[in-house]
Amino acid sequence: MGDLSGKVVLITGASRGLGESTARTMAAQGAGVMLLARDGAAVAGVAKDIVRAGGRAESLACDVGDYAAVERAVAVTRQSLGGLDLLVNNAGIIEPIAEIAASDPTIWADNIRINLVGAYHVVRAVLGGMLAGRGGTIVNVSSGAAHRPLEGWSAYCSGKAGLAMLTRAIALETAGRNLRVFGFSPGTIDTEMQVRIRASGINAISKIPRSELSPVDHAVRGLVYLCAGNCDDLIGQDVSMRDESFRQRIGLA
Repeated sequence: MGDLSGKVVLITGASRGLGESTARTMAAQGAGVMLLARDGAAVAGVAKDIVRAGGRAESLACDVGDYAAVERAVAVTRQSLGGLDLLVNNAGIIEPIAEIAASDPTIWADNIRINLVGAYHVVRAVLGGMLAGRGGTIVNVSSGAAHRPLEGWSAYCSGKAGLAMLTRAIALETAGRNLRVFGFSPGTIDTEMQVRIRASGINAISKIPRSELSPVDHAVRGLVYLCAGNCDDLIGQDVSMRDESFRQRIGLA
């Protein structure tokens, strides 16, 4: 899968779900991890667990929708962990789950602020340092919802579609500059977000029984492969865990 020893990783949305599991896995593989989330207490607890297990981890409360806060977090990461090699752009929300005619405009806009503008903020804050140094890797956590509309998810689908295009734009602008960027669609995985989706009862995704959801560790395996594996042929693409050829590459055929 590659070697993460000595690498420094910044992970957003790291207090739970895919972000938390990725942080624990990467730290166990030798990376130093900076964990960001709006819930400072929760993300600090994850970092403490990693340190108790022998890993190297720090955390900060950070709203990715606030560019000044993101800039500060990136500066702290470089100072306290000695650099920044990898970004896992994972922070995201699903709300509002509502048909457009019934949706709350403020909550709809907040979804875009976090899922798209927030992702841009983190990329903007790390990109200059990566390009001026030894390069780096950015993984933007996308979704199948980026490529097909789903009832009640107009904000989430729109934000993730924008993120997929942002990934392509980064790849275009940084080609040949030792910067690897990928989109990553983890599939329908068993996280807390899925609890809220099932409770909504809106669209086909909410009808999937929990027993049929993919385990989080499968998605973590794919994400870590993009960060550390030999996969430059996938740069700029939105890689999906539903893609059988990709699953074969990571040993999940």
